[in-house]
Amino acid sequence: MSDASAAPEQLPGADILSDYTVPPGTADELFDAENRMRPVWEPFLSRLADLTPDEISERIARGDQYLRDAGVYFRRYSDQTPAERDWPLSHIPVLFPEQEWDQIAAALTQRADILERIVADIYGDQTLIRDGYLPASLLADNPEWLRPMMGVRPTSGHFLHHLAFEIGRNPDGSWFVLGDRTQAPSGAGFALENRRATSRVFPGLFANINIHRLAGFFRAFQTALGAGGPQGRDIPAILTPGPGTDTYFEHVYIARYLGLMLLEGEDLTVENGRAMVRTVDGLKPVSLLWRRMDARFADPLELDEASRIGTPGLIGAIRAGHLRMVNALGSGVLETRALMAFVPRIAEAAFGTPLMMPNIATWWCGTAPERDYVIRNADRMTIGPALTTNLPFDASTVYAIAGKLGDPAQGLLPDWITRNGPQLVAQEAVTLSTTPVYDQGKLYPRPMTVRVFMARTDQGWSIMPGGYARIGMSGESTALSMQRGGLVSDVWVVADAPVANETLTPTETQQRLPENPLPSRAADNLYWLGRYVERTENKIRLLRAYHLRLEETGTPEDARVSHIAAYLQSFGADVDPATPIPPRLMLLIDTATGCASKVRDRFSVDGWIALRDLRRTLTTLEKTTKPGQDCAKAMDVLLRMLSGFAGLVQDNMYRSSGWRFLEFGRALERASSTANMLRSFTSPDAPEGSLDIAIELGDSVITHQRHYLGDPTRQSVVDLLALDIHNPRSILFQLDTIRNLLDGLPHPDAPNQMPPLQKEALRLHTELAVATPNHMTPDALHSLERALFALSVDLGATYFR
Repeated sequence: MSDASAAPEQLPGADILSDYTVPPGTADELFDAENRMRPVWEPFLSRLADLTPDEISERIARGDQYLRDAGVYFRRYSDQTPAERDWPLSHIPVLFPEQEWDQIAAALTQRADILERIVADIYGDQTLIRDGYLPASLLADNPEWLRPMMGVRPTSGHFLHHLAFEIGRNPDGSWFVLGDRTQAPSGAGFALENRRATSRVFPGLFANINIHRLAGFFRAFQTALGAGGPQGRDIPAILTPGPGTDTYFEHVYIARYLGLMLLEGEDLTVENGRAMVRTVDGLKPVSLLWRRMDARFADPLELDEASRIGTPGLIGAIRAGHLRMVNALGSGVLETRALMAFVPRIAEAAFGTPLMMPNIATWWCGTAPERDYVIRNADRMTIGPALTTNLPFDASTVYAIAGKLGDPAQGLLPDWITRNGPQLVAQEAVTLSTTPVYDQGKLYPRPMTVRVFMARTDQGWSIMPGGYARIGMSGESTALSMQRGGLVSDVWVVADAPVANETLTPTETQQRLPENPLPSRAADNLYWLGRYVERTENKIRLLRAYHLRLEETGTPEDARVSHIAAYLQSFGADVDPATPIPPRLMLLIDTATGCASKVRDRFSVDGWIALRDLRRTLTTLEKTTKPGQDCAKAMDVLLRMLSGFAGLVQDNMYRSSGWRFLEFGRALERASSTANMLRSFTSPDAPEGSLDIAIELGDSVITHQRHYLGDPTRQSVVDLLALDIHNPRSILFQLDTIRNLLDGLPHPDAPNQMPPLQKEALRLHTELAVATPNHMTPDALHSLERALFALSVDLGATYFR
């Protein structure tokens, strides 16, 4: 597409734009209605045109690598289990001039005020229903209208604090609202990651073309939430449904970025009308929850009794005035598509002015029974005494469509009629504007919408100067959904003059914040993450020992080979020549990864990547590995990767309570598995060569050679792997580690004396420190295993309650 007065080769990026053809009757973000490139795009396109296709591909790969390293992913749902996919970033941003963005901000600020007024009335005096501006059935039949919230006024004085609006551009260049996001708007954190990834694709452009930063928006909202400052008051937190949601990464990212706790419903309890978080240091009060779950799941006591992710009594804490909820429970009713049909008239009645940015044209078609789609009075609908709506279709059309809907349970509705609960809503078909997408060395126009974020601050509504665009991979607007293969893109707001280089920290000096308390659930998952990682390493060493002996002897009937096989089988890891790597190993890695996924806000990003790489490697090895030497080498690869994980934990993880629970799990699992292994491989009836296997499993072959002459004996093996305080693989070393870790944990129930847990660890440590190899009989090792199990139970009773 080119300027009507300029040859194509005179345009910036003429070659890359040679196939850029905008469909007739469609607005475009790159070119205006006269086919002229919009001025805001010219500096960007000039720089892009200076790059070769290989250079562009290299830059795109750099941005994608950042997203993978940061752990940004998208969960795509299907009939099978949800699958994680790379984040679908379109690497070409969408550019807006500052003046146009200011107009968008003013219009959406007006809309935010109108929505606040509507939701306050819905849960207050309901004058809009009384005066005929809203039909009563629109609320009464709406699952998002929460009756328990009637008459409950938020302590902040506002129902809405964080909003998002989906907007699109008409063919005439004007903007309209496609949807209001008031329940638990997602995407603000993803917008920030889109920006960081795009800045790696186009480094240096931000300073040169005056792009507004996003940090100021987040800083203002952080202040409004009461985060990021001295915490002499109650704790602000994000309330997440957990790792099962497709936006969980964003919850983790925002919690880290803003210094908020990340809580699930099970982390909370309500006592005496106050919401409290269960931490390893006892119950702590929570004053504010930024809710990222649908409201109906928040309190199974008063809302959805089937919810397993909520907290009983949460509404009671809100009624008592002790808990602020962002956004207020029940605000999701504003997302009802049918409500959009009434917003324009309410705006004129409440504010005396039309909407600065209109809705997509919407008509409410009434309430439909579960299996009755006949729309009565379809050509003209009267609601109450004050509102009559003309529909853009006649009754025969609607009846014809209603007769062809098929099974209503399958939701078979035409594109312009949607079912919203029991509501039927008709919406105008729209043609969305297009924006450039890079593909195979060329730019192509693709349909897009923009999601705009707003946050309430002490100074009023603040709008993010940017956001993210949803982009279709084809010319069909229905392909914008990420579940259907759509993309997302960064949005740049470009100023005419240099902009401030804002960061989340407003001044040069920054006060060090106290560490947020560790939720009991997080401590539990970190502890079991440590145990499962260590358990995985133990099984890998056993499998390596098995396949080395299988290669050496050539037969699974050899006494040593069969002994290891029986030992593995006792843990559910059957060794089969057809599957040399048993499925149990993948199960262990998946379980460890599952524990890590629940503590992403407290767990090293590099550690998370290491676990995911371990799983991918094992998936490949399972398909190609052969028994014997080949499998032993495969286990070597996995051991090195696990060693890398352990190194990341040791070198990168802050020595907080979370790290202590992770290390406690590893130490206790290593002590227990070593005791169990010694009981089996140093037993009098163990086959010849078992002592060599024990030293190998304990990764102490070289150490044994340095400290003992001759072949290993039971005494030397037990001395080295059970009683040597300097051997990091020994049981005594693990107990010494456990004692040190316990010293750094809080002890709220016993502030002035040694807690029972420390007493038990000290007792076990002392008994082992004065023991001799002759004392470590199989029965004694078995007793030690039981004592370690009891120690784990006591740890859970003390901290994971």
